[in-house]
Amino acid sequence: MIIAVINETSAADKNRDILAALEGRGHQIINAGMTKCGNQPELSYIHTSLMAAILLHTGKADLIVGGCGTGQGFMNAVMQYPGIICGHILSPLDAWLFPQINGGNCISLALNQGYGWAGEINLKFIFDRYFSVENGCGYPEHRKEPQRISRALLNNVSEITHLSMGSILKLLPSDLLKHVMIYPGFKDLIHKHSLENEEIRQVLINYAE
Repeated sequence: MIIAVINETSAADKNRDILAALEGRGHQIINAGMTKCGNQPELSYIHTSLMAAILLHTGKADLIVGGCGTGQGFMNAVMQYPGIICGHILSPLDAWLFPQINGGNCISLALNQGYGWAGEINLKFIFDRYFSVENGCGYPEHRKEPQRISRALLNNVSEITHLSMGSILKLLPSDLLKHVMIYPGFKDLIHKHSLENEEIRQVLINYAE
């Protein structure tokens, strides 16, 4: 699995904690957002949610680990884009239930609120539980089939109620898209010749030179 870690400005100092909590689990980790405080262009949750959507829709990531001070801003922003199911993960129990029941592709962490003593240990416990179950397997046993039906229906609703990702990119303010695409290291993840979606490629090619 390719996991993209995307920190915004207020939680830049937690980037190292997230990477440490993901270490040694056998996944490829892309550190795509704020990696430190200072000396970087700032990324708000508006920017990181767009980055998350681009990486998921271009197939450059399978799972996004994002968040913000409370986790609420990033979660709400990223679900403005089609095909993204994001969980607000505060505890190991949240992390254990969300992938089973909702089968999501994005998680939002609270990285300031309640992040006190042993906060980095709680992150490790969260990922221990998250990766201990099969994505979309369902829980409890007798609810597996209704949950499978609901997930499929939600995906269908998302397609109906959103424009395509390519159409969204065309309509976004150019300064927002430019801020994201010129962020150090991000455009290197978006190789214009490897983008399978032609509609997305035609938009991003202008920023990926």
